[in-house]
Amino acid sequence: MTSAHSWVTTPITPDLLRGALDLERTGHGVLPHRLPAPARARNTDPQVAMAEAMPSGVRLVFRTRATAVELDVLPTKMVYRGAPPRPDGRYDLLVDGCLTGQATADGGKVLTIDLTTGTATTEPGPVGTVRFTDLPATDKDVEMWLPQREITELVALRTDAPVQAVGDRGRRVWLHHGSSISHGSDAESPTGTWPAIAAGLAGVELVNLGFSGSALLDPFTARAMRDTPADLISVKIGINLVNSDVMRLRAFTPAVHGFLDTLRDGHPDTPLLVVSSIFCPIQEDTPGPGAADFSTGTLRFRATGDPAERAAGKLTLRVVRAELARIVAARSAEDPNLHYLNGLDLYGEADFAELPLPDDLHPDPVADRRIGERFAALAFGTGGPFAADQGR
Repeated sequence: MTSAHSWVTTPITPDLLRGALDLERTGHGVLPHRLPAPARARNTDPQVAMAEAMPSGVRLVFRTRATAVELDVLPTKMVYRGAPPRPDGRYDLLVDGCLTGQATADGGKVLTIDLTTGTATTEPGPVGTVRFTDLPATDKDVEMWLPQREITELVALRTDAPVQAVGDRGRRVWLHHGSSISHGSDAESPTGTWPAIAAGLAGVELVNLGFSGSALLDPFTARAMRDTPADLISVKIGINLVNSDVMRLRAFTPAVHGFLDTLRDGHPDTPLLVVSSIFCPIQEDTPGPGAADFSTGTLRFRATGDPAERAAGKLTLRVVRAELARIVAARSAEDPNLHYLNGLDLYGEADFAELPLPDDLHPDPVADRRIGERFAALAFGTGGPFAADQGR
């Protein structure tokens, strides 16, 4: 902690956080979760546990005249064995909605994952500090977005002037669920994920339940969404079901219906948008499971299934898109607020030719921006299912 300021320490409480569904007290401070405790209790998959604890879309929001802000954090930084180290996660600072600073945190735990064996080890590390200075000495709304791919325990918040929670700003709440592409695995910063980009353009409050590798139609996720207040809901379905190879078409269809039925139990009339996968050549016609490939010296992904197995009900992206379109068309006859968006309209074959997927699975930051801008136009624009005259 620096000594050039007279610091005010503010307890980190739920009213200062947006985008989190739970706040767990730890030995160091508090840990934001994107699944509530009852949902976490139903989960047995370490991948889900890790993904939901990464604070994609989670941000501290407060009003203050402070010119300096410090946040002590204990991050958990991920390393993939055999792959080059990833850059430290960024913290984005917005002042009155404008990005004004970015920073990283030193220290933290290191989680080393071996994708070939599925094993993981964690090494302890010290608390670090994120620091922003030279902010305008006026009343302002401050948002500090947490790194989307680092589990982040919040230890202490300090400012050189008092802070107060920001109440309801009259914005609609958009609740979104998807895979690592929604989570922002390869986005440069937390406001650079495509859902954050779309939310910023549309002027809505984002709750991002994008879970890397874990958009698998889990009933506990559906129940968590059912019980979360929202004015708009979207569910992006496809890539994780194909690359994890967890079900065939026979199970997929009723699982989609069950997920949507659960959402409708809590949100019977809310605009609900089902979104299929963006273009991904390795899984368009080849079933999973997917596998990590380090043969080129960098992490890439490949599909290991046999295209002939589609006849036996194995899922591919083309199969999933066609079935989602059919399901939504059938249900929308009795549910006029249910809609479908083809993921190829967000990023299709022509986009891949221009902006290929660097690891054959995830978009790069330029493609993330394109996807976010297109989603904003197609979903929130005039005539879209989330247009301003919908919802609240």
